[in-house]
Amino acid sequence: MENIKDRILFEDNHLIVINKLPKELVQSDITQDITLADKVKEYLKVTYEKKGNVYLGIPHRLDRPTSGIVIYTKTEKALSRMCNAFRENTVTKKYWAIVDKAPEKDEDTLVHYLVRDSQKNKSTASLMKKKNSKTAKLSYKLLGASKSFYLLEIDLHTGRHHQIRAQLAAINIHIKGDLKYGFPRSNNDGGISLHAREVTFIHPIKKEEIKIIAPPPKDVVWDYFLSAVSN
Repeated sequence: MENIKDRILFEDNHLIVINKLPKELVQSDITQDITLADKVKEYLKVTYEKKGNVYLGIPHRLDRPTSGIVIYTKTEKALSRMCNAFRENTVTKKYWAIVDKAPEKDEDTLVHYLVRDSQKNKSTASLMKKKNSKTAKLSYKLLGASKSFYLLEIDLHTGRHHQIRAQLAAINIHIKGDLKYGFPRSNNDGGISLHAREVTFIHPIKKEEIKIIAPPPKDVVWDYFLSAVSN
């Protein structure tokens, strides 16, 4: 099993934060594929010479095709408090998305009503409230452009199923590689160009503010935008 040491973004006695790769599962599903959680447990077992089962709490998830920051907990107390932080929306999350079109405005806030189709594992965003719909809100800012693509920074105000993907599709903007939401071609790695770039939260035990930034996956387009934004 892969040693994930190089992808650890933060670690202490209570938390371990990993930079997830596209197509990696945060936790097990019906595919029974090896998960990021499996790799983290193996790392903890070997590194700290733990016997028996290794505890690992999972307070949140990322879609399988998405890359970026995943927070795991090493204790039940940390898990309980981080779950509350995500539930109460006190974890600030910024995403980067490579998309096919520039939005009409360089900065804006989008509010939609999302309906989730569990059978298709897809959400649809509309401007009108519908039966079983939930309010979805995000803000975006245009950070850069290349010949073919645009880079958006997105702040999530709510945490809905496939929210960014569905809300952007509703304004006819599609994330690179996201076949499910209207982009015509898949990425070589099978993922989509949506990256959980930054999180800020209060440490569940130490009560200090923690800010974590994750580099995007190694890829020609990501490399271009990372260089352009950094300059």
